Amino acid sequence: MGYMNTASTGGGGLPGPRWLTEEEQRVWRAYLHATTLFEDHLDRQLQRDAGMPHIYYGLLVQLSQAPRRRKRMTELAIDAKITRSRLSHAVARLEKSGWVHREDCPSDKRGQNAVLTEEGLAVLERTAPGHVEAVRQAMFDRLSPEQVGQLGEIMKTMAEGLQPQDSGADLPWLR
Repeated sequence: MGYMNTASTGGGGLPGPRWLTEEEQRVWRAYLHATTLFEDHLDRQLQRDAGMPHIYYGLLVQLSQAPRRRKRMTELAIDAKITRSRLSHAVARLEKSGWVHREDCPSDKRGQNAVLTEEGLAVLERTAPGHVEAVRQAMFDRLSPEQVGQLGEIMKTMAEGLQPQDSGADLPWLR
């Protein structure tokens, strides 16, 4: 098991892995369990209310907040932290629903913009109240104001540590 807490050294006297302590294992497992349940909770709510997974909802939100409700596909992939291939598939599904359409980028003939349609905006406006309530019930209603502040700081610290500063980093959403 990759998280075992055993004393070991690598070949040649090199120090072995820094195994998780029992407390770290407990926290890690709780984090995985909670985030899996949370994502499932949001997916079920959005499938029930709008017939879409959480990732599609996030794409619609990003487009709704972009100037003129459009964004270059490469920027959308970077912001959503998904591969261009996965984004292309998601946008194709959103196009079939009539919620998004693609247009050629005027400044770059090779690029395309994803554009939120009026119908997509209407779906987002109908779905947002239920989604916000699902988030509130699953997260914020269960935490004290102090815990909310702590969680925000923890997530910010983790994100900053995981976000490479090197523009040449090998990240899936840059491929």
